[in-house]
Amino acid sequence: MKKILLTLLIFWLSAFTNQSQPIKTNSSYKGGEWFQFRIHYGIFNASFATLELKEESLNGKEVYHVVGNGQTTGLASLFFKVDDNYESYFDKQTGQPYKFIRKIDEGGHTKDLEINFDYKTNKAVLEDHKHDTEKSFKIKEGIQDLLSAFYYLRDRVDINNINKGDEYVSDMLFDDDGIFKFKLKYLGRETLNTKFGKVRCLKFRPFVQSGRIFKEEESLTLWVSDDDNKMPIRVKADILVGSIKADLEAFKGLKHQFKIHMN
Repeated sequence: MKKILLTLLIFWLSAFTNQSQPIKTNSSYKGGEWFQFRIHYGIFNASFATLELKEESLNGKEVYHVVGNGQTTGLASLFFKVDDNYESYFDKQTGQPYKFIRKIDEGGHTKDLEINFDYKTNKAVLEDHKHDTEKSFKIKEGIQDLLSAFYYLRDRVDINNINKGDEYVSDMLFDDDGIFKFKLKYLGRETLNTKFGKVRCLKFRPFVQSGRIFKEEESLTLWVSDDDNKMPIRVKADILVGSIKADLEAFKGLKHQFKIHMN
């Protein structure tokens, strides 16, 4: 199960960005929002992951602080233990990230990274605390980290003006591999049966790197609620050693009403 949770979080939390979209005044989220997801690997309930959004101040700026945690549970933890922590501090008005933290332990594979974004110098500095090293990257406006990208999307995708086949491309930085282009394609609408009832969703296809973990570039599918919350409902991925599915298990602190459809 090596890197399963990391892989899931990467493409589920960073799925959407469209830098050309203007900032919307009616935000899709607020401080206090919390999600919990149950991640299935084959027939096993492999792990849980949570996202919590807080309102804080960083270096005199009003920011959102989002914390993502993931841990294996039950039988899965006997074979492969995962304890992952991700954090992002991003501007409440623009959505641009100021700081990103990644601390992971996946079966003994560990990382301890911190990225600080400086928009005055157009530079991001990545500190590797495990190896006591530092790297610098040139950045442009609109860059996102792994967590800030998810929230950036939710304030910019217009559910009333999205067309099947639309594609989104973004610069992203979250690891020492450097900045990369991430692409996402909108597939249309679909209604899912969930533990909460029937939920109308927007369906997307992130294009991922094939060969290392995924079978093909189009091995991942993501569903988000077709409402003002635009919250993640389900993600499915075909990997080289099976398949993964993550479902929304619990939530609280939504800014907008979450509509369930009985028919």
